Amino acid sequence: MHALRFRRTAVAVVAAAVLPFALAACSDSGKGADAGASADNGKAEESAAASAEPSMAMAMDKPFGPACAGVPAEGAGSFDGMAKDPVATAASNNPALSTLVTAVKQAGLVDTLNNAKDITVFAPTNEAFAKIPKADLDKVLADKAMLTKILTYHVVGEKLTPKQLESGSFDTLKKGKITTAGSGEAYKVNGTSNVVCGNVPTANATVYIVDTVLMPK
Repeated sequence: MHALRFRRTAVAVVAAAVLPFALAACSDSGKGADAGASADNGKAEESAAASAEPSMAMAMDKPFGPACAGVPAEGAGSFDGMAKDPVATAASNNPALSTLVTAVKQAGLVDTLNNAKDITVFAPTNEAFAKIPKADLDKVLADKAMLTKILTYHVVGEKLTPKQLESGSFDTLKKGKITTAGSGEAYKVNGTSNVVCGNVPTANATVYIVDTVLMPK
């Protein structure tokens, strides 16, 4: 009997000693699982953020603005078609820029613009030219020197991103300066001319279509 009681007491002591370690192990295992789940969630969030960043960058790379809706969906005058041609040729395929194309031809600047490297063109729409009284516009179109000054004032010798337009001052080919300001999809040039379809790629230029002709000082 004494031997049996001794064995029972020994078993109880061992069980009492082992139990706290077993509970601690379970507790640590739970913490490990929680930590692992937290780490996995963190990785998932980082992965989602990384996936979102390229999407946002791609969105900013695309043309934007209300007038972009009028650009043909396909053909030479579409965004894909314009991207394959140098800027003067690309503009000639866009019906909204026909007055500008006429002016460029009158000034003899087709080859100059088509052969330039990495430029930005602020391209006035037909409506922008229509804001100029007809007598004044006819006078400008007939004066090659004046027309050249006005048209080259719309060209910057580097490709500009929308980010650069947020607050910028840039030298033009006419040796004057233009200023830009805005954010998102709303930008102004020289405080008066609105970008109505921006960030349009051509083979050698980035085009920002504007609603007012820019006049050099």
